[in-house]
Amino acid sequence: MKEPHHILIRPLITEKSTLQKEMNNQIAFEVHPKANKIEIKKALELAFKVKVVGIRTMNMDGKRKRVGRFVGRRPHWKKAVVKLAPGQSIEFFEGA
Repeated sequence: MKEPHHILIRPLITEKSTLQKEMNNQIAFEVHPKANKIEIKKALELAFKVKVVGIRTMNMDGKRKRVGRFVGRRPHWKKAVVKLAPGQSIEFFEGA
């Protein structure tokens, strides 16, 4: 298994993810594009010492961007929405 910091790239702190955290105890992360749900679950439980109930993953397409007449793309990335067990939380998000 890879190290947790290789699988979990960064937490996603947006308006939608903040509402999901407050209402459903779900947290969103950007994860390694080749990571599967089992690897993501093990990495979260090892890194943050929490119990994971469920994971939903999605592949996000990079947006097309233009600079003058040149067209480019932002990179594709993978998103994971993690549901924690009742009573569990990640202290990293408590101050946000």
